[in-house]
Amino acid sequence: MKFEKSITILYSANVAQSIAYYTEKLGFDDKWEWDSPPTFGGIAKDDVEIFFCEKGQGNPGTWLSIMLDNVDEYYEMIKSKGANIIAPPDSKEWNIREMLVQDPDGHIIRFGHRIECD
Repeated sequence: MKFEKSITILYSANVAQSIAYYTEKLGFDDKWEWDSPPTFGGIAKDDVEIFFCEKGQGNPGTWLSIMLDNVDEYYEMIKSKGANIIAPPDSKEWNIREMLVQDPDGHIIRFGHRIECD
């Protein structure tokens, strides 16, 4: 038996707004929407997928972590697009260089990459 993938499902007050934020500010690709206006939908970037459920399946303010190859490069990209960055990249004692970004529903995303700490 092999586990294939985990997909986060986040509470969203407005799925269209969530998809727009993640695609326009964070550089994800618009994956799909269900219903009109959408009440469920998702975005993707490489192997990372996130689903949004309107007013269900979770609560505002969920935290998640997304690992990438260069958080500093990503920081510069999303900063120029107006993302809500609440903490810029910083090297942590747990061997991760990470930053914190908040979405319109108050979810916090820890974007980071592994580092070697002395």
